[in-house]
Amino acid sequence: MFSWGEDSQSGFRLKDGSDTAPPTAEGLHHLQLGYHITALSAGRTVLAFLKSNGNAFIIPITESPAGSRVRGKQKFVKFKDKIKTVSCGDDTITLLSKGGQVLCVDRQLVPRPMQTLCAVSQVACGSHHSVALTKGGQVYTWGQGSRGQLGLGERDPSTKYPQHLNSLSAVPLVQVAAGGGQSFALSVSGAVFSWGSNHCGQLGLGDTTDRHTPTPVHCLNLKKTTHISCGKAHTATLTKDGGVFTFGSGEYGQLGHNSFRDELRPRLVAELWGAKVTKIACGRHHTLVLTDSKRVYSFGCGEQGQLGHGEESHPSVPLPVQLPQDTNDVIKNIFAGENCSFAVCTSNEDVQEEANTVTYCFDHMIDKWTADCDSKTWKQMKQEIRRMFSSASCLNASFLQKSKDEHFQTSPKYCGLNLPLAQLAFQKLVTKDNVFAEVEGALLNLLPSLDKQPVGVEGLRIFLILNELLHVIQNHKPPLKSIKLAKAIAAAILNLSAGSLQVIGDWWSSLPSSTMSKHVEVWKHALSGILSNDPVHRSSEVKNLLLVLQLMYNVNRGIAEPQKMPESEFCLFLKNPFYLEDWNLWRFGSLYKKNTEPLVLCSFPSVMDLESKKFVFDLNAQFTKVNDVTRIIREFGFPMPQDLLFVVEVRRGSVLKDAFEHLAFTNPSDYKAPLMVYYDGNLPYWDDFYGYVKDFFYEVFHEMVSAETGMFMYNDSKTLAWFPSKAAPEDQRYLHFGVLCGLALYNKCIIHLPFPLAMFKKLLGVKPSLGDMMEFSPCVGESLKNILEEYTDDEIEILNMDFSINWDGTNVDLDPHNPEKPLTGQNRKEYVEAYVNHAFNTSVEGVFQKFKRGFFQVCDQNLVKLFRPRELQDVLVGKDFNDWARLKQVTVYEGEYDTTPLHPTIQMFWEVFDDLTEVQKKAFLCFVTGFERVPILDLEKFKMKIKHPEVQGPPDQFYPKAHTCYSDLMLPLYSTKEIMHTRLTEALSSNKIIFKEAGAEL
Repeated sequence: MFSWGEDSQSGFRLKDGSDTAPPTAEGLHHLQLGYHITALSAGRTVLAFLKSNGNAFIIPITESPAGSRVRGKQKFVKFKDKIKTVSCGDDTITLLSKGGQVLCVDRQLVPRPMQTLCAVSQVACGSHHSVALTKGGQVYTWGQGSRGQLGLGERDPSTKYPQHLNSLSAVPLVQVAAGGGQSFALSVSGAVFSWGSNHCGQLGLGDTTDRHTPTPVHCLNLKKTTHISCGKAHTATLTKDGGVFTFGSGEYGQLGHNSFRDELRPRLVAELWGAKVTKIACGRHHTLVLTDSKRVYSFGCGEQGQLGHGEESHPSVPLPVQLPQDTNDVIKNIFAGENCSFAVCTSNEDVQEEANTVTYCFDHMIDKWTADCDSKTWKQMKQEIRRMFSSASCLNASFLQKSKDEHFQTSPKYCGLNLPLAQLAFQKLVTKDNVFAEVEGALLNLLPSLDKQPVGVEGLRIFLILNELLHVIQNHKPPLKSIKLAKAIAAAILNLSAGSLQVIGDWWSSLPSSTMSKHVEVWKHALSGILSNDPVHRSSEVKNLLLVLQLMYNVNRGIAEPQKMPESEFCLFLKNPFYLEDWNLWRFGSLYKKNTEPLVLCSFPSVMDLESKKFVFDLNAQFTKVNDVTRIIREFGFPMPQDLLFVVEVRRGSVLKDAFEHLAFTNPSDYKAPLMVYYDGNLPYWDDFYGYVKDFFYEVFHEMVSAETGMFMYNDSKTLAWFPSKAAPEDQRYLHFGVLCGLALYNKCIIHLPFPLAMFKKLLGVKPSLGDMMEFSPCVGESLKNILEEYTDDEIEILNMDFSINWDGTNVDLDPHNPEKPLTGQNRKEYVEAYVNHAFNTSVEGVFQKFKRGFFQVCDQNLVKLFRPRELQDVLVGKDFNDWARLKQVTVYEGEYDTTPLHPTIQMFWEVFDDLTEVQKKAFLCFVTGFERVPILDLEKFKMKIKHPEVQGPPDQFYPKAHTCYSDLMLPLYSTKEIMHTRLTEALSSNKIIFKEAGAEL
C-alpha cells in the first residue's frame, strides 16, 4: 500500500522482516503489509481499516506535546462475526459486520452492537453523526443533528439511537454517504438526495441554506451518478461514464476547478476530461481520484503532504500523484482520511472490480420462490417474500430497464421500468397459491403506509409495477381474486399528492398504447366484477376504483394522436338496471335509499357508453312527462287532454312563425309535458302521433337555419351556420332556438342542425379550439395553423399583419387596449387564441347565452353534461346513412309478403330501389322513418318493415304510404315495375309532409 500525508506510514504492522522504506521525494511511503486492505477510514482521533479476511483493526491518533498528531499501534477488534466495512467520524468508530450488525466502538476499543439495527448493508459517518442503509433499502440516522444532518426535520436535533428516515423509505437506494455535517443518499438510477449542513453549498442545491430533510439534488439528475464521497464541507460524485462533479467549499482548491471559490451547484471537474475516473475519495479538505489507467490524481489542501506532490501547496487543479513506477503492483483502491491519503495495491492477476449492484431487488428470486421445496425452506422463503413485498424500495428497485442504462434516465417524464419483464415475473409468481397469498398479504400491509409525496420520483414506480401485477392476477386467477388488492392500490394512489399523481400520469402516457390499454382494463375489470353483482356494493372503496379510472381518462385526454386511446375504451358497459338504480338515487336521494349516493351518474360520465347516457336521459325525460301529467291530475282532477300536454298549434304555411309566437307565450314549465303538434287544427291519427312531432321539427329547423330568416351567419361554402355577432339584444328568437333544440332532444327527435362542433362544446362548457375554426372555416383555420406552427419569425414579420381582423363583416381589434398591435413571432399564439376566442365566444356571448338558457329550460343540465360534445351532436343530429345493401339485408316482410323465396312484388321493389339515385334513396329514408339521417343509436337496430295494405280498388291507383313511427312501408301489389317506379318517385317528390299517408286514391 502507498500512503502519504500526516504521519501516513505509522501504525500499520508490516510484513514479517520488512522495514519501512524511506519516502519518495514527494513524501510517499510504500508499505509492505503482507495483506490486502479492503476498507479504510480516518477521523481526527482514530483510523480504522479492514483486511480482506474480515478482520478489523483500529489505530488511535493522539496529539503530541509539540502539537503534531501521531498514530499509535494497530489493535485488533474482537468480534464473533467478520467485519464488512469501517467508518470513522471525528471521534467515533462504526463497524459493520458481514451479518448486518452495526458496531459502535467505545473508548476502550470494544465493539458494542446496536441492538435496534439489523440487516444493515452500509454505514457512513460524518463528524458527529452516522447514517446506515439496510439490506431492505431503508435509511437510519443517529448522532448530532443540529444542522439537519439526521434528516428527521427540526423536531429532533440529536439522538443516540437509530431513527428511521421515513421520507426515503420508498426510494430504491444503493449508497449512503456522510461528511462533516452533511448526509447523502444515492438511488439505483442515479438520483442524489442531500440534507444537513450547507453553509458552503456542500449539498449541491444552489444555495447555502441547511436542509433538515432529504432533498433531491436536481442538478445531478440524468448524470448517471454511481458513487458519492464527502469531505468536511465539500462533496464529490462519480458518474458511470467516469465524470466527476464537485461542489461545496473550495477554500483549499479541493473542488478541482482552478479556483478557491465555493460552488453551490455540482460542477464537472473539466481538468479530468478525457480520463475515465473509476474511484473517488474525499479527505477533510482534499480529494483523490483513480482513473481506469490506474493513475491517482489529487487536489485541495496539501499542508500535511496529503496530495503527494512533494510540496505543501493548495493546488486547485487535479495533478497526478507521483507513485513509484518500479513495482509490479496495480492500484486497486484509494482512501482519503483526515489529512492523509492511501492507495491500496494488488498484483495484476488479483485485480477484481466489484460491481455496485442492488442486492435487494427480487427479479432473480421468483424462480426460487416458485420451485418445489420442503417446509423448512418454505418457511425461510416465506420470510423473504414478506420482506421483499413489504418494502416499497425493493419493488421500486426491481424490473429496471437496464438496456443501454436507460433506467438512469428516470425523470418525471420517464419511469425507467421494463414492464414486460415484470409481467413475465408475475406470471410465474401467481402460479403458486401459497406464494401469491404471501405477496398479497405483504402488499396489503405495505400500501397504507406509502408516503403521500415520495422525495424522489423513483418512489412512484411501485404503482406502475402493481398495475402489471393486477393484470396478471386477473388473467390467471378467479375473477374476483384481484378485487381486494385493487381496492388497496386505488386508495394508495388517491392518497398521493397532486404532484405525484402528475408524475404517474406522465409516465403512464409515455407507455406504449398497448400497455396503456392494458392498465385501463385492470381497473375496468375490477369495477365490472363489483358493479355486475346484485345488489351492487356502493362504497367509498368502489368509488376509489372509479376515481383511478377517471384519473387515467383525464391523462388520456391530454395525449396527442395517434397515441391517444379512444374514449370508448374507458366505458364499463354496465346494464340498464344498474343505471336505473343510480338514477333513482340521483333523482330521489335519501327518499329512495338512505345514506347512499349514485356511483356513476353525473360523477363519472367518462365510464358510461353513449347508449347508457341516452337511456338515463330518456328515462328522466319520460319520468318528468308522466310526473307532470300526474301532478296536473292530482291538482285539477280530470282536466281536458290538452291541459295534460304541451300542445303546439301551427299552420302549414308558417310553421316557424307560429312556433316562435307560441313559445313567446308559453310558461317554460310546460316544455316538459308530453309534446303534441296540431297542424291547421287537425289531430293526428293515433299511429302517426309521433309523425306529426317529427314533421314539426323537420319543418321548423329547415326553415330556421335557412338564409331567408337572417338568423345566422354561414361559412364560405354555406355548409355550416354560426351565431351572428350583430343580433339585436331584444331578439328572442335565439332563446326560442335553444328551446326548440332542447325539445327535440327531450322528445327523441333528430333535427337539421348544420352547426360546427363548437356549439355543442360551448353547451357543455368546453372551450372551442383552433380545430373548431378549421371545421367551420377551413381557409381561416389553415391560415391560423400556419401562423402558429409553420411560419418562421421572419416570415411572420414579412406578413405585416396586426391584431385587427374582419369577422362577420365587422372590423375588430383583438386587443382593444392596444389597437393595431403588430403580429410577431413572439405573440403568434396570443393572436391565434384571440382570433378563435372572438369568433366562438366574445362576438356571440349575448346571443349564445340566450340559446343556452332556452336549451336548459327544457333539458336537465346535469344529465346533458353526461354527453361529450361529439356525442351530444350525434344524438341531436343523427348519422348519415347510405348502407343500402344493409337496409335490404335487415328489412322484414309481413303478411302476404312474408315468403321464401322473396315475393315477386318485393323483388320488383328492390329492383326499383336500386335504380333510384342517391338523392332519391335519401328521400326514401326520410319517407319511411321521418328522418333524413338515422338516430345514432339505431344504426345497428334500424330496420324497415314492408307490408301489404288493404286498398279499395286496383292497387295501381294507390301510392305507397309509410308509418314513420314504426318505419313501416305499406306497398301495394303493383302490376308492373314501371308503375311501381312512377308511384314511388311521385310519392317521394311530393313528400314535403313526411308523415303524410300517401296511400289515398289518386
